[in-house]
Amino acid sequence: MDETEFWEIVDGTREAADGDPEDHAELLVDRLAQLDPDSVLDFARHFEARYNRAYRWDLWGAAWVLLDGASDDVFDSFRCWLIGQGREIFEGAVHDPDSLADLLDDFDEEIDGDGEDLGYAADEAYEQLTGTVIPDLGLPPAAPEPEGVPVDFENADSLARGYPRLWERFG
Repeated sequence: MDETEFWEIVDGTREAADGDPEDHAELLVDRLAQLDPDSVLDFARHFEARYNRAYRWDLWGAAWVLLDGASDDVFDSFRCWLIGQGREIFEGAVHDPDSLADLLDDFDEEIDGDGEDLGYAADEAYEQLTGTVIPDLGLPPAAPEPEGVPVDFENADSLARGYPRLWERFG
């Protein structure tokens, strides 16, 4: 599976779910379960690589503004949700987290920003197909700390300066 096919699966299942994160995860599991186990592993590698790539302080700051706070677990779920939003939004956010203010049409912190179930979709599909737990993906381990310069989440002025567009829309 190449990167284009990965994003086509993500986009197709999100669109079919009308953007609902829970429905998206269910449809993603169903779609992946139609593939062979090796393709599911390829999907999982693409997902995990992007998940690790989004482990950045500046992106965590953007999640903090959008969600009015984001613990470690919440940020993990946010990164899964961000991948679920598709290539354009994901790449835009990783390049410039403040651009989420322009990239997101709507954002409801009650339902958006939590894509934890998306992060388990490949595991569930693989288990359905093989009856076994997904094996090690052979990727380098995730960094112990986010990449970049730490953000002072408790300083509203700092967040407003660091994420002016997001702060104006969602702060």
